[in-house]
Amino acid sequence: MPAAHFVWYELMTSDAAAALAFYKHVVGWSAQDAGMPDAAYTLMMVGDAQVAGVMQTPAELQAIGAPSAWSGYVAVDDVDAMAARVLAAGGKVLRPPEDIPGDYGRFAVVADPQNASFMLFKPSRSEPPALPPADAPGTTGWRELHAMDGTAVFGFYATLFGWTKGEAMPMGPLGTYQLFEVDGVPSGAIMTKEPDAPTPGWRYYFNVDSVDAAIARLGRLGGAVTMPPHEVPGGIWVAHARDPQGALFALMSKTK
Repeated sequence: MPAAHFVWYELMTSDAAAALAFYKHVVGWSAQDAGMPDAAYTLMMVGDAQVAGVMQTPAELQAIGAPSAWSGYVAVDDVDAMAARVLAAGGKVLRPPEDIPGDYGRFAVVADPQNASFMLFKPSRSEPPALPPADAPGTTGWRELHAMDGTAVFGFYATLFGWTKGEAMPMGPLGTYQLFEVDGVPSGAIMTKEPDAPTPGWRYYFNVDSVDAAIARLGRLGGAVTMPPHEVPGGIWVAHARDPQGALFALMSKTK
């Protein structure tokens, strides 16, 4: 599994059963129990490929008001060493490195200097899992950091993961929409968040058959559109949304 790439996506939600029904219908995933010994964890599938996970927010986190949210896992060669580097670069370790029950690998929960959180992950198995084509419906096609200051935080990720700057697109008062590349391939972007956005955070874009069709399904199941469908460079249609439990996500497709 190549280091520095986002390799897994996970929804922690206040109502796992309702969220599963929602995303199966909206994105088109099927679901399979992970069979973890000490936790209920559901794998979201594209065919036979595992592409994301869903779990209930633990009671102790619900008690302190932890919101439903998507998280992304970045592959690293050594979770413990990278967690130490996060601290040295001005970030935070929110959950220290530990092994995932069932011999899946090792992970840590960290945050950048502007408090956007993400995961570090090293799998137990060395061979990469079989994955569907990169733009297949149900895969994650883009990653976007809405930061307090996108320009200032880029160096943190470049230092840790070797991400490099790609194309930069001016966004007026919001500054620059700065693409980042992993191994020379555009993988996502970093930008300054809108002033009314509550907190910095990563947003993940799920490929669907049609953004318009997915939005219609979303509305019937109680989701909300936070940014209507619009075309972006490359002829891709995107929309931002919120699921019924409040988790933010985005949709993308080649046709509207």
